[in-house]
Amino acid sequence: MFKIGRYNDLVVDSRVEFGLYLNSEQGRILLPKKYVSESVKIGDTLKVFVYTDSEDRLVATTLDPNGIVGDFVFLEAKDVTSFGTFMDWGLEKDLLVPKSEQLDRMVPGKKYLIKICFDDVTGRVYGTAKISVNCDKDITDLKEGQKVDLLIHTLTSIGIMAVVNNRYYGMLYTNETYKDLSSGDACTGYIMRLREDKKIDLTLKEPGYSSVQGSGDTILNILNQAGGFIPCHDKSSPEEIKKIFSMSKKEFKRAVGSLYKKGFLELKENGILLKQEIWPKKR
Repeated sequence: MFKIGRYNDLVVDSRVEFGLYLNSEQGRILLPKKYVSESVKIGDTLKVFVYTDSEDRLVATTLDPNGIVGDFVFLEAKDVTSFGTFMDWGLEKDLLVPKSEQLDRMVPGKKYLIKICFDDVTGRVYGTAKISVNCDKDITDLKEGQKVDLLIHTLTSIGIMAVVNNRYYGMLYTNETYKDLSSGDACTGYIMRLREDKKIDLTLKEPGYSSVQGSGDTILNILNQAGGFIPCHDKSSPEEIKKIFSMSKKEFKRAVGSLYKKGFLELKENGILLKQEIWPKKR
């Protein structure tokens, strides 16, 4: 099905001096000559991105934009006008974020998280910086413990807001996040809780026993790098544990307890020691 603001497979209809005309459900679309390979023949099918030019005419390109309709992407602001901001989209024509779709006045050269949208009335592709309200509120397809892709949006005093699976909006609680994250970072996370108000609580740690295993591997690796001993134990402060192991004190104690039961560690009054018969093999 033909879509504006997306990739389409279109058949070459004819060749003209300034490019190729491609057949579509909305008539012939020009693929400018600079995007045309000499090997292309009439009847060939080409994968092209279709959008509208400055005169609202449909045009095709073989260039890859930084996102298609429905995507959430960080784009750089180029020109700020009274009616909106033009973003560098990776195409000849920049993507307009109308003033009504902005939260604050945008600054040229700064990057913003934008959702690429399509206006059914005007037939134009545009961007919006109003992220949370443009995310899917129907979370019935999600389940707690599910592994998800995260795109970090903003860092607030209570949590880190992220786009989930390029579709939903959720939050990582700051006091439960032990990894330095910045706006624009992409990472893997997990659904910690699906709330009755349709909000999503996220975590970077896989829930359950597998999380303990992963934390245990982290502790073993750090111990190896430190020569087998680290002056950190269950009486150490949460801040010290976070600084060394990038995990909460609760998670640290669970993982250390598991490693101790397996015979990997010796628990000293001043720290944890990797048994000598174990740690050289772990290097």
